[in-house]
Amino acid sequence: TPKTKRYMRRVVRQSKFRHVFGQAVKNDQCYDDIRVSRVTWDSAFCAVNPKFVAIIIEASGGGAFLILPLHKSGRIDKSYPTVCGHTGPVLDIDWCPHNDQVIASGSEDCTVMVWQIPENGLVTSMSEPVVVLEGHSKRVGIITWHPTARNVLLSAGCDNQIIIWNVGTGEAIITLEDMHPDVIYNVCWNRNGSLICTACKDKFIRVIDPRKETIIAEKEKAHEGARPMRAIFLADGNILTTGFSRMSERQLALWNIQNMEEPLTVNEVDTSNGVLLPFYDPDTNVVYICGKGDSSIRYFEITDEAPYVHFLNTFVTKEPQRGMGYMPKRGLDVNKCEIARFYKLHERKCEPIVMTVPRKSDLFQDDLYPDTAGPEASLEAEEWFEGKNGDPILISLKNGYVPGKNREFKVVKKNILDHKVTKNTENSKMCISMPNKSLSCLPQKSETKLEEILKEIKSLKDLVSSQEKRIIQLEEQMSKIAI
Repeated sequence: TPKTKRYMRRVVRQSKFRHVFGQAVKNDQCYDDIRVSRVTWDSAFCAVNPKFVAIIIEASGGGAFLILPLHKSGRIDKSYPTVCGHTGPVLDIDWCPHNDQVIASGSEDCTVMVWQIPENGLVTSMSEPVVVLEGHSKRVGIITWHPTARNVLLSAGCDNQIIIWNVGTGEAIITLEDMHPDVIYNVCWNRNGSLICTACKDKFIRVIDPRKETIIAEKEKAHEGARPMRAIFLADGNILTTGFSRMSERQLALWNIQNMEEPLTVNEVDTSNGVLLPFYDPDTNVVYICGKGDSSIRYFEITDEAPYVHFLNTFVTKEPQRGMGYMPKRGLDVNKCEIARFYKLHERKCEPIVMTVPRKSDLFQDDLYPDTAGPEASLEAEEWFEGKNGDPILISLKNGYVPGKNREFKVVKKNILDHKVTKNTENSKMCISMPNKSLSCLPQKSETKLEEILKEIKSLKDLVSSQEKRIIQLEEQMSKIAI
């Protein structure tokens, strides 16, 4: 009847994301035969950007991760080169948001390493990082780049310390020592990188101003249960947490940092024991929740009116997930109305999952794609450490994202003997420069560069000849079958 229709219209909340649906890609677009790491640690084990997918893998006698160009799907050969400079298992990896060739890794060997990946991916295994950041006394399980300042990297270790580094000079600038009495579960920057929020084993959620080294808000027993929590900042400055109730039910809660006494809302998700990893899209205000060991991705829309957190749907698969990578917005296909893409880790493969809003029109859907954070940093490291803030520099995705040429990454060590060098001199500035200017920045021996290139050429030749032999063998086998 018209009356019930009117009533239904009032009950069903209007949202353009109500019909978002997930779809796993076809088998030939998966990355197969990868020995995903078995280390017991609750990080995502996978990091993605518009060029590469990086996956932490099993490695004997040390720690390693794979870096695959996105198009390199199919079976990954056992001899495929890895990034293998750590002496203990790798626990976390994170792509630099301002340079798609630069990735940082944290490891059980207590170090953080920053790597520059060649333009087209690895041709030989890489064991020499651009810089090693040493300062933690126990394993480093969390690393996350500053969202808007170039070369600012945060790491958190099982020594319960948070260190914020200027990667450009290889120095630890801020060390937050006495704020966490127990293991830190996760750390997240806010949108402009002026604050961080942390979840800790002592059941506290803390909001910290890292440059003032002060806790500006905290909540004890944000979730009553003993299992690990997660806390992330939303675009409006509120905090979303995942955790467990006393009865071991998994929960999702929303907090206003001006008043942390009571949550704005708490959602019971289900009863299961996997840690819930939240992935948030500030452009659409949709949060995706992936439980480690689950075989589903739940997604919710967050609005500024009660009840604030609205369940949208669940994407269910057969296989449990060992980890999950989340593509930044600029790496999505806007022509297909793709609003998120995940890279789900199985035991032996990585499977992309695409989230789409169904639309009839082929035109650019500007309501789905507001301007999004681009790859340009809004501040230099020194400016941020001196107290400046900068919002993300936004780009339009109307014509799709076209990656620019990445600037070469260099580390400038300060001369300890030269006391005249002030903080603001060019020497302390991060010397990420255009490749053709890099020599004026650092007196680097071009001979070693030449040797590296020759090595790469040689390994490419070897690869080609080994593939040739393989093709010949396969052709012989095929001819026997044909006979």
